[in-house]
Amino acid sequence: MRGKFQRWRRAAGLALALGGAVPAAGCGGEGASQPPLPATCPRIGILGEAADLVRYRPGAGQDLSALELEARVTGFQARCDYVNRGRAMEVRLTVGLQAERGPAARAASAELPWFVAVTDAGEEAILNKREFVTRVGFPPNVGRARATSEEISVTLPLGQGRDFGDYALLVGFQLTPEELALNRRRGLR
Repeated sequence: MRGKFQRWRRAAGLALALGGAVPAAGCGGEGASQPPLPATCPRIGILGEAADLVRYRPGAGQDLSALELEARVTGFQARCDYVNRGRAMEVRLTVGLQAERGPAARAASAELPWFVAVTDAGEEAILNKREFVTRVGFPPNVGRARATSEEISVTLPLGQGRDFGDYALLVGFQLTPEELALNRRRGLR
């Protein structure tokens, strides 16, 4: 388990070093009696090993004629606000996705499973992970489509020695072991 996490951590670090992380900032506050407090989001990035999803028709091998779907996490938008009288930070996040139908695709839509993982600042421990699914539809005679996830909210506790810099958020596709192995063979894109 530790070895798998270290590989994940190295890939995450590489993705972040290559510019996968974009700091996001917003302003927020709560209640009319308090002035808005500026809130700087924690570091947010796309996990390199989980940035792509490639699916083949089951049992048909991995050549182009068996390709059903290729998808990519294209980015994210984040806004952060202090909540609970400054004792927590709410991160509101939407994720951009792009999908392309392959020659073996039969459906007019696809479900794209993705996740948001909250880690410590050093990305050594996963503190929380949530999984989501975004459906992307392909109109007739169109093989490529974009989608934006619904807005999700992640609340991070602050105080008692913790601030926003103690967290990092990583976004990626929720992959099967075979899909992850394929991404590792292909390398970061």
